[in-house]
Amino acid sequence: MAVAAPRFPARRRGAIRAGAGGPRYPGWLALPALGYYGLFFLAPLALMGAVALSERVGHVDFVYALNFENFKVLWDPLYGEIFLRTLRLALFGTVAALFVGFPLAYYIARYAKRKTLLLMLVVVPFWTSFLIRTYSWLIILDPDFPVLRALKWIGVIADDFSVLYTPTAVYIGVVYTYLPLMVLPVYAALERMDWSLVEAAEDLGDPPPRAFRRITLPLAMPGVLAGSLLVFIPLMGEYLNPVILGGDKTIYAGNLIGLQFGSSRNWPFGATIAVVLIAVMTLAVLAYARLARREEQYGG
Repeated sequence: MAVAAPRFPARRRGAIRAGAGGPRYPGWLALPALGYYGLFFLAPLALMGAVALSERVGHVDFVYALNFENFKVLWDPLYGEIFLRTLRLALFGTVAALFVGFPLAYYIARYAKRKTLLLMLVVVPFWTSFLIRTYSWLIILDPDFPVLRALKWIGVIADDFSVLYTPTAVYIGVVYTYLPLMVLPVYAALERMDWSLVEAAEDLGDPPPRAFRRITLPLAMPGVLAGSLLVFIPLMGEYLNPVILGGDKTIYAGNLIGLQFGSSRNWPFGATIAVVLIAVMTLAVLAYARLARREEQYGG
């Protein structure tokens, strides 16, 4: 006697469906997020683009137009040098944060006994105002700071040694400021590692440096890429460190934008610089997305 196959009720249209790409949900659930994204990101970005194409009238006013003169002005070698200086700052800050942050993240993930305590010490600076943290380095780098005076007294540094209000002070400030943004993603990637893979590679004859290059580094690469992106993007618009630690003596792109929107009252030109910076950051994000997909595809 044949047994009839059980019949399941037909799924209603719009119900959750499981497919090859995972569960699917009604598209209207994304409307609040899309509305928030459009209102607080796309709309200001469009307004910034409209202001960049506007035309300045008098000293403080501007009218909306289709004007590309502001973009032509940026071809001036003076502004090209400012953008290159900003790019050097961003690249240096990213690389320096990686060289300082990777060993710290590696130690916490593999060897530290009190990981929670060390991670809290990394995160604690974020609980303090960015302005206060920057001013703290203004005190530390002061030539009359007790540590510097002691180093001068024992002859480690010269009596006239001073890095305050120089690009060196700016570099020190940005590495300190953005170091946690590098440590946390790298730590998250290393924490998920199976360290027995490294031990197996060493047992099979790989010296520690080669095992690190073949096993640890590829598996940590997603965290390295994420941390580099988190550091590089804000550094392209860095403002406070050059103003406070650099004494506002060296102009970077962030300072130039503030100057145009502030004392110069040239909003169209300031918006133009901001649009160019956003374009550079967008390219960085696209490059990161491509590298991340490649890492995921090939199991990096």
